Amino acid sequence: MKFEAITIKDIAKALNLSVSTVSKALRGSHEISGETKQAVLNYARENNYKPNPIAQSLKRGQSKSIGIIVCNIDNNFFSQVINGIESVARHKGYNVIITQSRESYEKEVANSEHLSSRSVDGLIISLAAETRQVDHLIKLHRKGLPIVLFDRITDEIPTHRVIANNYKGAYEATRHLLEQGCRRIAHIASSDNLSITRERLEGYKQALKDAGHKSDERYIKFCPHSGMIREETQQALNELLQLTERPDAIFTASDRLSTTTLSLLRVMQISIPCEIALVGYTNSISADIFNPSLTSVVQPALEMGQQATELLVSLIEARRPVTQFEKRVLDTELQIRDSSLKKNCNP
Repeated sequence: MKFEAITIKDIAKALNLSVSTVSKALRGSHEISGETKQAVLNYARENNYKPNPIAQSLKRGQSKSIGIIVCNIDNNFFSQVINGIESVARHKGYNVIITQSRESYEKEVANSEHLSSRSVDGLIISLAAETRQVDHLIKLHRKGLPIVLFDRITDEIPTHRVIANNYKGAYEATRHLLEQGCRRIAHIASSDNLSITRERLEGYKQALKDAGHKSDERYIKFCPHSGMIREETQQALNELLQLTERPDAIFTASDRLSTTTLSLLRVMQISIPCEIALVGYTNSISADIFNPSLTSVVQPALEMGQQATELLVSLIEARRPVTQFEKRVLDTELQIRDSSLKKNCNP
């Protein structure tokens, strides 16, 4: 049986009142007597009346909903970002509709079209690994939909952006491995068209350069789906291990790449960190209990979600067109654990 929510018309019919009278009574209008107000409120409460959000949004021109597009919610980083988004959205009186691109450009386009058709007031998005052009978002932006980009961003849309300091995180991770005596440091990266990939690659290369080492393209591997497909990571790792001078360290540039690489090295019975040291990007709360515990670059995911939402709400509620936009760069933190500590190895 289909559930049918009661409407103002149902209340009016049951109490033999006009729809206008019931509507005013529910709003607490001074035009309606106290006795009638109480009768309407009692009936509404007893029959679980809820205002129709679609009707209300049409009336005020806002849905009080925010659309979210992330690659996948089971990623520790993105789940923490979503927690930050929801905490601010709830405080500001907005509902959140979450969708996943699963690193697919087509799904990203479909999700953005679906959310805009649901009349969301704004959109927060981190681009999919397959996304190489953003015409679908440019079109929505030109139609007036407020959009805020985070983590994986583009410069093609004039709007607010919130990212982590990817260059610094990668630089510090690579420098740490150099300080451990590693010299053949490989880099397993996400899709080469993503902003985070370019920024982290730059930090990795600069750390090598500053230490007097040239980066070697043989030691750099890209995963087109950012590690979501395990076989991509496995292929990248296999190619590195087949080199005549195989790596003595690996720096992985995303959450899933990091945890998958750790798992694969253990399956291959490669000693970590004595044969290959490992540093990765991960916000996993399990990094401490991995075997070995994983040295990681941690991003301020919760704060990123909160700031992105605050910026989006400011765009939604602005009374005048916004022409000045911010690019907020939040700090990362290198948390050193066993997977990179060569000093724990026997001479």
